[in-house]
Parts: sequence; C-alpha cells; structure tokens
Amino acid sequence: MTFRFEHFDPATYRHLSRLTGLAMAGQLIVFGLLFSQLLVAAFGGSLLINALGVLLGLAATSLVFAVLRQRPWMAGIRYVWRLKHHLARVSAYLPALRRGMGEGDEAALAVLAFYHQGMAQLSELEGRTLDDDAELLAEREVVRHARRERGLPERVDGLDLEDLGDFRKG
Repeated sequence: MTFRFEHFDPATYRHLSRLTGLAMAGQLIVFGLLFSQLLVAAFGGSLLINALGVLLGLAATSLVFAVLRQRPWMAGIRYVWRLKHHLARVSAYLPALRRGMGEGDEAALAVLAFYHQGMAQLSELEGRTLDDDAELLAEREVVRHARRERGLPERVDGLDLEDLGDFRKG
C-alpha cells in the first residue's frame, strides 16, 4: 500500500476541521440529551440510564460521522487522518531507520524523508511551527544532505509501507 502526498489549503483545512469538530460536539450533546430524556421518560431516571443515553448519543454521532466522512468536502480531513496514522507508524521505527540512515540504506533515507516532509506538512496544515524542535530540524537537514550526496531527490512523493517491513520496531 502506498500513501501519496496531496496538497490542501491550510486555511481551508483549519476552517473545515474546526467547523466539523464543533458540529460533531454539538451533535453529541444533542443526541446524548435526546436519548437520555427518552430513556428517562421510558424507564425512570438513574445515573445508569443517563449514561446509557450518552453512549447511545455517541453511537449515533459516530454513525453520522462514518457516513459523512466519505463526502468530497471531507477529503482534507480524511487525508490528515491518514497522514497522522502513517507518521505514527513510521515513528515506531525511527531508531531502526536512523541506524539504517547511518549505514547508508536508501530505503531508510526515503522513509525518513517522508517522515520529515509529513511532519512539515502536518504542521503547516494545522497552523503550528516546527521551529521549537531543534533535533527534528537537524535530522531533516541530515536526511536532505544524505539524499543529495547519493543523487536522490530531496523530496519524496509518499510512502510505500513495504519499505517499513525491512526495519524492526525499536
């Protein structure tokens, strides 16, 4: 399976992400209250009945969200979820990837280049800065320099998950 980088406007992504988060929170509150009230009216009030109403509200909210996430206007949010998932997977392999980079392994360099590009893109989309992590910035420059020395492009198009199979989680 291959993950490819895509471009999304950061301001549009942040706006849609905030709006979606607020809508989902509001929907959870409404569904939770609605189900709690219906259950209390049917079975009488107790903490367990109210908790069940909130759980049903969470289930209904999750169901609505599962249907809506396939809509075209949710593409940016889906992309960022997948990017975060792949970055988390790669971060589990970072010690082995760093050893591979020290040994001149081009697959390690490709995965590390993906990791640093992905972290930079995620920071840009979410409106954060990477300037406070000097270690990460230094490693990114080492990866760029090592790729340049081997005649490889500084940037990669994405991540082939099979490349991670060559490394042990560390």
